[in-house]
Amino acid sequence: MGNFILTSIIWTLALYGLFEIIKNIIYICSVTKLKSDGIYMVIAVKNQANKIEGFMRSILFRFLYGKENDIKNILVADLDSQDETKQILNRMQKEYDILKVIDWKDCKEMIENVKEN
Repeated sequence: MGNFILTSIIWTLALYGLFEIIKNIIYICSVTKLKSDGIYMVIAVKNQANKIEGFMRSILFRFLYGKENDIKNILVADLDSQDETKQILNRMQKEYDILKVIDWKDCKEMIENVKEN
């Protein structure tokens, strides 16, 4: 019984966090300089060198060759990775025009600009 309650609480908090992230992304895209007629996706990563290329290629494949043709940019914020995550993303950025790699500081400035507006 205790395990069920703990699992329920964790799932509730996880869903709440997901909704907050989605709400913040929508707010950022509607207020900052990202405002456009398209959809922008923001992905934050840290120390994911062994997984990031496969993940990003699956996302890019879906947006480039799927039905989601309204995507203007995919912004990937590197949260000061200590492995080769940023180098992999920079290499992929050269291959795909819709992929933009930004630093944590740039992401922070973007969020601070939202608060000022």
